Amino acid sequence: MIDLKSLRENPEHFIAGARDKGIDVDIPALLTLDQARREALSRQETARAEQKRISKEVGPQIGKLKGQLKKATDQQRPALEAEIAELETKPAALKRQVQEAEAEVAAIDGPLRELLLHVPLPADDDVPRGTSSADNVERRRWSTDDFDPAKPFASQRGFEPRTHVELIDALGLVDFTRAVKVAGSRQYSLTGDGFRLHEAVLQLALQVITDEGGFTPVSVPVLVREECMLGTGFFPEGREQAYHVEESSRGAGHDLFLTGTGEVGIMGLHADEIVPADQLPIKTATRSTCFRREAGAAGRDTAGLYRIHQFDKVEQVVICRDNEKEERKHHAEMIATVETILQRLELPYRLLQCCTGDLGSKNADMIDIECWMPGRGDLDDAGRPLGDWGETHSASRLHDYQCRRLNLRYRDDDGNTKFCWSLNNTVLASPRILVPLLEMHQRADGTIRIPAALQTYFGGRDSIG
Repeated sequence: MIDLKSLRENPEHFIAGARDKGIDVDIPALLTLDQARREALSRQETARAEQKRISKEVGPQIGKLKGQLKKATDQQRPALEAEIAELETKPAALKRQVQEAEAEVAAIDGPLRELLLHVPLPADDDVPRGTSSADNVERRRWSTDDFDPAKPFASQRGFEPRTHVELIDALGLVDFTRAVKVAGSRQYSLTGDGFRLHEAVLQLALQVITDEGGFTPVSVPVLVREECMLGTGFFPEGREQAYHVEESSRGAGHDLFLTGTGEVGIMGLHADEIVPADQLPIKTATRSTCFRREAGAAGRDTAGLYRIHQFDKVEQVVICRDNEKEERKHHAEMIATVETILQRLELPYRLLQCCTGDLGSKNADMIDIECWMPGRGDLDDAGRPLGDWGETHSASRLHDYQCRRLNLRYRDDDGNTKFCWSLNNTVLASPRILVPLLEMHQRADGTIRIPAALQTYFGGRDSIG
């Protein structure tokens, strides 16, 4: 959630921010509601203060008049009774004013909160403006000396590449048929060396960010309350992508949602906390099973392991001070971590600076990393893919957006309470990463070369098949 005070002071900044991200939210209406709420609160506070003051003054006055009433003549009694009645109505009238103002605030709170939840965090000034992923800007790319993604695979390897679907079928690495029988479309069962490869890449990623990067590994719940999804910014816009477990309809106090990233659980662990400044930054890593409905997704991506409903992911999250220089430093380190892993896996990749239209509501900045996948892309005259880039990683800076929603704060050196800032990074997601691994390391005889960085997880073996 954005800072409402900042919105009041500079609404044009947030209007432009929403427009740049292609998010439709009525900020003028929000400000109108906010003003009405503030005016109602002012009336409520004024009436309550007057009610307290008059109650203190009126009590003794009424007591005095009632004492006079006992001794009053018949001629004096009507005037005294009228004066007492008038004094007694004043607190009651003010009480009604307080209640009316409270009701007005309560009626505004819901619509105001709903609008606030839809206001996106404006992108940083150095983020390129654009409407979709087509406007993302390539920063740099890397590949091994013996392969250039700009040249045909066959001209460099001496044979036409198979797609990962053909490879896993030939080598018996995945059983789609039985998995679909169990759970429906876009399900899979990794088998044999397919499962070993999946485990190996996840172990490598976790080792790099914990043993080498100093991140603390934690396990997190993947079934969470709605407030965690709201707090991390995955709701309300991303609600259609989450699996909903309707526990309330079965007598429980709240519904639950399956998370699409370990980031939700990590951030949720620290909700409503005030962290001492000397404990920052908090650098956490997790491996979790993730779930996404992939609602609306269609096309050739639905075949194989690229776009599926369930996967495992190693994620890293940093919670730090509200300092952009520090935040950018953490972001660069996260990206370097991914590059280290991909280079050890000997996979060609490129870094993309996401434009405003591809950031989503919660990110101030985001870098995507794509790997080269010979089995993707347009088809040649023979009906074979020409190869293309496919997204495998993403690293985001979120400023205080999540921490403000989660009420996650820290106390600075002067004792002031401030909202923390957060970052997150997909260190590695599998089985999607298996797509470039299998396709890039395939041999002409149909076997798969295991990169040296993974051979220890295969008992020293250097090939699959």
